[in-house]
Amino acid sequence: MAVAKISTAAVSCVTALMLIHIIPDLLSVKTRESFLRNKAEELDREMGLIIKQEETSRHVRMLTHEIRSTLDRHTILRTTLVELGRTLELEECALWMPSQRGLSLQLSHTLSNLIPVGSTVPINLPIVNEVFGSNEAIRIPYTCPLASVRPLPGRYVSPEVVAVRVPLLHLSDFHINNWPELSAKSYAVMVLVLNGIRKWRDHELELVEVVVDQVAVALSHAAILEESTRAHDQLMQQNLALDLARQEAEVAIRSRNDFLAVMNHEMRTPMHGIISLCSVLLESELTPEQRVMIETVLKSSNVLATLTNDVLDLSRLEDGSLTLEAETFNLQAAFREVVNLIKPIASVKKLSLTLALALDVPVYAIGDEKWLLQIILIIAGNAIKFTKEGYVGIEVSVAKPEYLRGWQPSEFYPPSSDGHFYLRVQVRDSGCGVNPIDIPRLFTRFAESRNSSNRNKGGPGLGLPICKRFVNLMGGHIWIESEGLGKGSTFIFVVKLGICNNNNNNNNNYEMSPP
Repeated sequence: MAVAKISTAAVSCVTALMLIHIIPDLLSVKTRESFLRNKAEELDREMGLIIKQEETSRHVRMLTHEIRSTLDRHTILRTTLVELGRTLELEECALWMPSQRGLSLQLSHTLSNLIPVGSTVPINLPIVNEVFGSNEAIRIPYTCPLASVRPLPGRYVSPEVVAVRVPLLHLSDFHINNWPELSAKSYAVMVLVLNGIRKWRDHELELVEVVVDQVAVALSHAAILEESTRAHDQLMQQNLALDLARQEAEVAIRSRNDFLAVMNHEMRTPMHGIISLCSVLLESELTPEQRVMIETVLKSSNVLATLTNDVLDLSRLEDGSLTLEAETFNLQAAFREVVNLIKPIASVKKLSLTLALALDVPVYAIGDEKWLLQIILIIAGNAIKFTKEGYVGIEVSVAKPEYLRGWQPSEFYPPSSDGHFYLRVQVRDSGCGVNPIDIPRLFTRFAESRNSSNRNKGGPGLGLPICKRFVNLMGGHIWIESEGLGKGSTFIFVVKLGICNNNNNNNNNYEMSPP
């Protein structure tokens, strides 16, 4: 019995000794098990968060695709609110747009209508300036004017609210040949309200910022499309207007051609007949009264024939059908012929008429003698017409290159060449003069000077515009100098003529005055 007790005690001692060594190991295993269980739970939470983030990212990608799939601004904004509300489980999502004057923000879009659409807040509020000044989504009080959200009945937790700015691109920022620029206050404000159960996570705020950037890009594309559409419509209207103008121009051209045909045949032919008959009658025996009447008819017929020719010449100039001849002619004789033609009129008005040919004026030149004579006749005829007493002088010389640089306007720089020269003709008179502000009007068709005395004489009519066109065709320029009314005027023109190598340069100054 004693042996059994001793054996039992020994076994108990051995067991106790073994337990002393085993218990720390058991405790260590238990601690390790608890640690692993906690790690597993943490990993599960992180895994759930990752899955949630991936799901949220997928929703954001889908949202971005939905936003980019349309170019209508209202559809873009409405889709953004709906998809954000579904993805982030929002209680409310609202968009505040700037007013036209930029003095306030107006609620234009809302998800749940917790805030009345059309509500306005001043744009200079501190909270608005804070949102405008930040590139990130910021938390704002749920009681601020941008949110104005009250907890639902039975809820004791206040909802969390964030606000983020949305860059806007206004159509007024577009300019031709320029990229649009963003204004410093060209922002809208998006307000997002969570329910009172959970808080905003950092990755959700980042996703909101990404979505807002995508919305800004989509809105800019929509604005560009709207501007392009408007420009296209405007271009189509302009094209229609141009096409209508072209058709009207074609009709006008046909009408003008018909008019010219009628004038050429139906007016000039009878007019020449009247002139011929009057000339024949003047050679017969007439009483003084009859001779005065016939001469009056002849003068009137000549004036009307000249006007008809001027209209035809101007029409030919405008449609480009008139070409200049390049033939050798006696230049000095042409000027003497002009003086002989206008000398009787100057004699009747008792005007001194002089012609001065410089020593360097060649006898022969190459050009269009007919139109050069016409230019000189029109200018000299106007000088005699508007001069009551005094003189009319015609001075002719060769314009030197260094002299051309002094008088010519900036748009006329004649190139130098050995095959041509520039003839300078100056017609001075002591007539009524020209008001400096009326000088540009004199080269306009049918324009009259504001001077009443000039109006009584009928104005220059078509003569000066025709002269200007012919001078331009001859590679020259024409202008007028006058110190004012009653101080006379000077008409100067320079034309380009060809040099004739087989000419005789013997030249004498030629002056003519009425006896």
